[in-house]
Amino acid sequence: MTETFVPSSAFAVPGRIAVSNRAAALWQTATLTEIRRETPQASTFRFAAPGWAGHLPGQHLMLRLTADDGYTAQRHYSIASPPDDAGHIELTLDHVEDGEVSGWFHTVAKPGDEVEVRGPLSGFFAWPGDRPALLIGAGSGVVPLMSMIRHHRTRELSVPLRLLVSARGPEELIYAREYGAETTRVFTRRAPEGVPVGRLAASHVARLLADEQPRGGWEAYVCGTNAFAEHASRLLVAAGQPVDRIRIERFG
Repeated sequence: MTETFVPSSAFAVPGRIAVSNRAAALWQTATLTEIRRETPQASTFRFAAPGWAGHLPGQHLMLRLTADDGYTAQRHYSIASPPDDAGHIELTLDHVEDGEVSGWFHTVAKPGDEVEVRGPLSGFFAWPGDRPALLIGAGSGVVPLMSMIRHHRTRELSVPLRLLVSARGPEELIYAREYGAETTRVFTRRAPEGVPVGRLAASHVARLLADEQPRGGWEAYVCGTNAFAEHASRLLVAAGQPVDRIRIERFG
């Protein structure tokens, strides 16, 4: 099936979230207001950040913790919340074994705690909502992609958007309750009855590219570990996706 899509300025994120480099370089205080469990190893942390100037879906921030003795630790984290969630930021963090910052969040942090943040950072992986987007993520790599999905839903955009998300099993699928018709789930170790188990394969990617090809083609966004990002990008190229229209965010 071919879907006609004509870009419109209505899809662009409004100017209020265009952040200057100067503003993004300033540290500001964010207050933890809520903790939501997503999987046994991942939780979402919601912050009130009145001074946050906004972001584009797909961008990340720098977070800084300061101990009583003055020791500081900084980490980059993708932003999960959509731009329209004014004055708030959501981050979804895995509990990394021996992780200095993630360990604090998962074992010590409580509502009312304050951290410092600055950003948003990196425009390369950002999706302004003005072009068809094919999203592929594994594990916590789905976090910046969820910001895109939430933006798409909040604005009720007509621009095509599809997600391929991979997890070891249903219990490790971050944001499991939020996925809709735009999402294809891939389980690599355990799956519900009747659902095949296996690694993200050429058939998954080829099916999406073959079934729906919007005018102008897709902009692909891939996020996951180094190994997953390499694997997924190779599948995209093999299926005919232009190399210069694949954006990759990797970790680990």
